[in-house]
Amino acid sequence: MLVPMRTILDTADRYGYAQGAFNVNAVCQAEAVIQVHEMFRSPAIIQGADLANGFMGGRMDFMNATLADKRKGAKHIADAVKRFGADSPVPIALHLDHGRDFESCVAAIEGGYTSVMIDGSALPFEENAELTREVVRYAHARGVTVEGELGVLAGVEDHVFSAESTYTSPLRAIEFFRKTGVDALAISYGTMHGANKGKNALLRKEIAIAIKECMRHEGIRGYLVSHGSSTVPQYIVDEINGLGGELAETNGIDIRQLIEVSHCGISKINVDTDIRLAVTRNLRELFAKHPKLRDSASVGAVYELLEKNRSASDPRVFLTPLMDTVMYGTVPDADVEEICRCIRNGVKEVVGTLIVQFGSVGKAQKTKPATLEQMAEYYKKAGGEG
Repeated sequence: MLVPMRTILDTADRYGYAQGAFNVNAVCQAEAVIQVHEMFRSPAIIQGADLANGFMGGRMDFMNATLADKRKGAKHIADAVKRFGADSPVPIALHLDHGRDFESCVAAIEGGYTSVMIDGSALPFEENAELTREVVRYAHARGVTVEGELGVLAGVEDHVFSAESTYTSPLRAIEFFRKTGVDALAISYGTMHGANKGKNALLRKEIAIAIKECMRHEGIRGYLVSHGSSTVPQYIVDEINGLGGELAETNGIDIRQLIEVSHCGISKINVDTDIRLAVTRNLRELFAKHPKLRDSASVGAVYELLEKNRSASDPRVFLTPLMDTVMYGTVPDADVEEICRCIRNGVKEVVGTLIVQFGSVGKAQKTKPATLEQMAEYYKKAGGEG
């Protein structure tokens, strides 16, 4: 069943583990994320990034996605999650990742998202707080969870870019929770966006610990989020390059550090790059093992894009010839089904591994489900915002 994300984060907080949150850019990816969570009896957080909504709305040059594109895409992702997850035995939240403005958050909520992130981290503190508070007012009235961000992560992810990191101040984090009523807060403590997080990236777990302790002292019921947390498995990178890819300078966050911070107050860990890599590897492997597919009328163009973009690892670059499959899950023939199988298997490989490592196996039964209407009533009784 679909639930507001707050119910899932509350379970992670109570039992001291981190919930993985996994980005999708196609219907078959959403299907795979749900299936692997069901297999491990884990709650699920499926994320559609702001520009992923644009891509799912049919905008192949998704960096230039319009609000109209995002509205269409949000509904397409939500429809897919409802199709595969409405009767699921595990609770599922659909979360907007890096909403860039109020209108994008509204588009996601109207499309069927049960949680949204508003990213005002590049703004001065007061402007960030005001923008976040505006989204909170709108979303909470509808029972929808809200995540904000304080502090700046270095790296690149879709339209999110920064050359340098600014660590989150624990005292400012407390002030932000109080001023906005936000449910969850993404903090900057050493993670980075993108496939290169630097060699030997070190997480400042003491920042998360300090914020969480201050929250407990002040009676704030909220949750901390780790963005830019892909592990970038080296074996997958090596396999991509062995199959003709040209990836360089790829370094992730050591999984041992992520497991450690999952016990230090971090309740949600975002993963996107790892999935992109696994899907890209599987696509290259498919065409290497089955060269006849290179001349396929339906999927041959995917192979051409793989060859033209050897240094790319974002499947959106390669899948534009199959937009009906991406947006609606349409599978017109056996060749397209082979592509979908590759995508699903790549998603399951990464997501299944991290579900086990983060510790959410079997936690579905411990999650207390709530409807959007019930959460709206909860927020109303709590004072309207949080």
